[in-house]
Amino acid sequence: MNAFGPAAVLGLIFGFMWGIGCSLAILYSIFLGGYRKGVEEALAPQKSKRYVRALEKTQAKQGKAPQR
Repeated sequence: MNAFGPAAVLGLIFGFMWGIGCSLAILYSIFLGGYRKGVEEALAPQKSKRYVRALEKTQAKQGKAPQR
């Protein structure tokens, strides 16, 4: 009986789960950073050009959306 097989399978499973968990944590922190930056820009007294363009684009899309 080869004892390496079960250890390799467990290592693969735990390694995969650890990798996915770390990746999700990184993506979540990036998402929160962008969200915080967006809130900061929305509350700033002087709006950036990028914020104004994005706001205009969003409002234009909402105006074209069918009313429900």
